[in-house]
Amino acid sequence: MGKFALGVVVTLLVLILGGLGFAMLGFFPTAANVAPPRLERRLAMGAVDASMERHAPRINNPLTPTDPNLEDGMKLYTMNCALCHGGLDRKPSPLANSLYPPPPNLISDPPDDPEWHLFYTIRTGVRYTGMPAWDKALSEQDMWKITTLLSHLDKLPPGAQEYWKTNFNVEPGVEKKEEMKDRDHH
Repeated sequence: MGKFALGVVVTLLVLILGGLGFAMLGFFPTAANVAPPRLERRLAMGAVDASMERHAPRINNPLTPTDPNLEDGMKLYTMNCALCHGGLDRKPSPLANSLYPPPPNLISDPPDDPEWHLFYTIRTGVRYTGMPAWDKALSEQDMWKITTLLSHLDKLPPGAQEYWKTNFNVEPGVEKKEEMKDRDHH
């Protein structure tokens, strides 16, 4: 039994040291403009999700989805988020294909995460991605306004819909997947 345990320990050490050597000698690709291997994507996203579940406090949004809060959220999103996540005019982000992992287009494909998860992501950022922590650049109330907008994209009140339409020259709301496919094929 002792030889078996020693064999397991030695095997694990060889694997760990081999992986570390592989990485430290520069064999892992680091380019952000090529698709990563599926295993890397799966491990990275699994680690992000697990970390969020473990560390993000389950807090309630102190703001209500009023027209002023949503309109402020649209302004803040446009100034701080649209460059990476796509604009309210539904134009794709100019940086979307230049970052790894590519940032999600939050307008065409809104997040379905709970508000506490969205807020934590905005406040703390996501390490090893282009997503910065906004807690030193935006007030807590401003971060909640962006959170409120993102969590209510599919159910905006009439006043916020009119503001969106007037200022961004497109109908508000989430595009259906079929509409996006049709538009992309033309």
